[in-house]
Amino acid sequence: MELTRDWVTVRASIALTFAVAILSILAGLAQIGGLGVSGPLAPHVPDVVRQTVGFTGTITGFAMLGSGFALRNGYRVGWYSTAVLLPLTAVQGLMQASVLSFPLVALSVLSMPALAYNRGRFDRDFRPSPTQLAASAALGTAIAYGTVGTYALREQFNGVETIVDAFYFTVVTASTVGYGDIYPTSGAASDIAQLFVLSSLVMNVAAFAVALGVLLTPAIEAQLSKALGRMTDRQIDLLDDHVLVLGYGDLTEPILEELAARDGTEYAVITTDESAARRLGERDVPVFTADPSDVEPLERGHVDRARAVVAATNDDARDALAILTARQLNPDVRIVAAATQRENIDKLRRAGADQVISPSTLGGHILIDCAFGADSDDATADLLGDAAFDGEVDPTGTDDRPS
Repeated sequence: MELTRDWVTVRASIALTFAVAILSILAGLAQIGGLGVSGPLAPHVPDVVRQTVGFTGTITGFAMLGSGFALRNGYRVGWYSTAVLLPLTAVQGLMQASVLSFPLVALSVLSMPALAYNRGRFDRDFRPSPTQLAASAALGTAIAYGTVGTYALREQFNGVETIVDAFYFTVVTASTVGYGDIYPTSGAASDIAQLFVLSSLVMNVAAFAVALGVLLTPAIEAQLSKALGRMTDRQIDLLDDHVLVLGYGDLTEPILEELAARDGTEYAVITTDESAARRLGERDVPVFTADPSDVEPLERGHVDRARAVVAATNDDARDALAILTARQLNPDVRIVAAATQRENIDKLRRAGADQVISPSTLGGHILIDCAFGADSDDATADLLGDAAFDGEVDPTGTDDRPS
């Protein structure tokens, strides 16, 4: 296995980030609940520090989850936030001085080299949409309105003494939890406070609803893309050193099974068959619904950095167009094609295919060999090993017959 491809990959960085986030949350909750087993550093760390770091470690864990999702989408800001949070989680793990926090420290340190190695892969700029900016501004304004107003009217509330109390009351009210531990005083003097609470409740609930909708919209769009057989932008951006399968035909499923059996091989399908694209999407096969003979789909599928292109549908003419386009966009990529009609082998080669296979010719040789007593595996191995070529056409579409 190659170290750079099988171990230190983008997906490894993302997985490690999520693992650190979960460990940070669990270790922090265990420390807050007093479930942590004291480690060798415990005598040197005051209990109040351990409890405080347990609380902040939980918050850091949730922040790390956000960074993980940002990394998953390839955002540069996710890389920077993770680079800041990883050392912080390691320090917090040491300060917790618990046996349960030691794996957190180890995993945080282990994640740093992988994150640094893949820095260049997280290059997408995060540009919030006007809707996201508006939702964030509305949520911040609503919470600020509730917090400042509650603190200004603290004389008319039971239980509000500090700005933290006011913030706590605003969040509890906005989330519609309503513990009832803080409430306006009774009497005519509290009318203003009651009216303020109602206005704050309406504003915050509306702001939370808008913000939640903005957050859920990308996930919904991703599911719709999957249902329609379309790759998401991030799936497309992650393609590198992959195999592009152009079109969908009778040979596509065996091709995909073979690709899936090769660990670490990335691949994607470009096809105009929407029903096939939906089926592939349901199986989490990267698929893009488009014409593989067009330039734009191949460019979006990053044919320029593909390791190979496979064209094997039941339409040799369409395959020839797709091969021609792929060869123009990437003169160095290896292109393999399957010819439905034997007379089209040379045409596909002239279109730009490096290797052309004739399934019907191969099948005919194997069937006859088996009819005369040969084992199917041996017949296949002999044929593909250039041991025997019968007829006038090389079934593999090559000219390197043995002399």
